[in-house]
Amino acid sequence: MAQERVKDMKPASSLPRTAMVFAAGLGTRMRPLSDTMPKPLVQVAGKALIDHCLDLFAEAGVETAVVNVHYRADQLEAHLRGRTAPRIVISDERALLLDQGGGIRKALPSLGPGPFFLCNTDAFWIEGATSNLHRLAEAWDPSKMDALLLVAAAADSVGVDWQGDFDMDPEGRLTRRDEQAIAPFVYSGVGIVKPDPFAADTREVFRLAPFLFEAAEKGRLYGLRLDGVWLHVGTPAAIGEAEAAIAQSKL
Repeated sequence: MAQERVKDMKPASSLPRTAMVFAAGLGTRMRPLSDTMPKPLVQVAGKALIDHCLDLFAEAGVETAVVNVHYRADQLEAHLRGRTAPRIVISDERALLLDQGGGIRKALPSLGPGPFFLCNTDAFWIEGATSNLHRLAEAWDPSKMDALLLVAAAADSVGVDWQGDFDMDPEGRLTRRDEQAIAPFVYSGVGIVKPDPFAADTREVFRLAPFLFEAAEKGRLYGLRLDGVWLHVGTPAAIGEAEAAIAQSKL
């Protein structure tokens, strides 16, 4: 179990101790499975999507995961109640779905004053030789970065049904895909960001993406290529693809 291995890990000195885990969405693309459960509880290879993500953080040594909830929130809270690694803090959005930017802003008191991890719960990865979260922490440089994203090569990933997200230069700077182009890298849903832009925003509901795109325009959005295989599980059809990739990795 990942929680049992935490004590054996030696996290990077720069490893953020907290993570913002997005679990409040409606999961419409996962219907009909999400008609009766929140998408983060959909099972892949015998484990809920959110547990695939949280186990990666537990293994890396992240101490606290702030999980926002909205759709079928009671089910998520019940599922997470027994988890101790990472420690779970619920950010309740039952009254109003805040989108990712607003969700971060609401959760800032629990995330702390320093940089923190971001994590979507509709994707995870099969690790390569080294922890990707440790690699992110080691690559993080706040003097030149406002955000550092873990990106995956679209051609080597599972469940990618769009034209990519970013181009990346030799120094690791990311630029947004041109509307009519195909980009080689996709955002894995995991990264490290500074809290300052979200603390300064006075809106209640707002998106995360514009902050990332603004950082890219300033040359302060960087990427780190994922070591391993990224599994995007956005639809019921993608579950089988992800499970086949997991089975193949164990051969």
